[in-house]
Amino acid sequence: MTWLITGGAGYIGAHVVRAMVEAELGVVVLDDLSSGDPARLPAGVPLVEGSTLDRPLLDRVMKQHQVTGVLHIAAKKQVGESVEQPLRYYHENVEGLRLVLEAAADAGVRRFLLSSSAAVYGMPDVDVVTEDTPCAPMSPYGETKLVGEWLVRAVGRAHGIGTVALRYFNVAGAATAELGDPGATNLVPMVFERITAGKPPLVFGDDYPTPDGTCIRDYIHVADVATAHVAAVRRLEDDPDGTELVLNIGRGEGVSVREMLDTIGTVTGLDTTGEVVSRRPGDPARVVASADRITCELNWSAQFDLEAMVASAWSGWQLRNP
Repeated sequence: MTWLITGGAGYIGAHVVRAMVEAELGVVVLDDLSSGDPARLPAGVPLVEGSTLDRPLLDRVMKQHQVTGVLHIAAKKQVGESVEQPLRYYHENVEGLRLVLEAAADAGVRRFLLSSSAAVYGMPDVDVVTEDTPCAPMSPYGETKLVGEWLVRAVGRAHGIGTVALRYFNVAGAATAELGDPGATNLVPMVFERITAGKPPLVFGDDYPTPDGTCIRDYIHVADVATAHVAAVRRLEDDPDGTELVLNIGRGEGVSVREMLDTIGTVTGLDTTGEVVSRRPGDPARVVASADRITCELNWSAQFDLEAMVASAWSGWQLRNP
């Protein structure tokens, strides 16, 4: 079997590729390299440079590599940017997915795994978010992920494709320093960028209805995210006809922005006293996962704690910013 991994040269994608290779699963990567880096891929992994919006290219990849399953990770993912550029996000995330699904269905692919997001939940009024919590996304980014889930489910049913959608919560850390997050758009690298420049980290609002006034999130190590994909792939390989799953990937533990700053300060030894600025549009106050269903369905659970995430992310940051 060969799995096509779209976005496989990116931060999360490269971790998934490495975990798949270590599990001795065949892969081919499609990436437009807008944020990906070929150096992240293990030796011998085929890389096709191109866009999910290029249907003829998708057809060639499916045929040439005899693709039997798809892991669709490629997407634009910044909440604030999606508010400013909704047309771009719907085009890239929804139309790109539609074309990948269309090519997969026409090629007879029977297994499809979608990279989704906790952003589909919006601002849930619950302490712990289960997969049955109503979805009410607060940003175009979250909307595109929810539409993507609907599309994958409908196409799966229509074409006999086994499907899994994995709703990532807040991803951090690195399996190795070389695979660290190269951007500064997620909280942990954003803090690293500020404190290594001698600037206070930014806290986007301290007036949320939470114990310390800052947003609470469920942080998950990217290496755990990768092993969850492998577990989902195993399930799809064993039982594609009977699989239609939507699963959270999280630890079930809420961490506030201030608590994260304290942990980063402990790991780095640097001052992480924050500077409070205005809220960002589309940011909910609290989103914490229930991971019970993924444990039940895939026999998977997270292995890394918060300090391990931060320490591994810090090693990656130092490698790129000596």
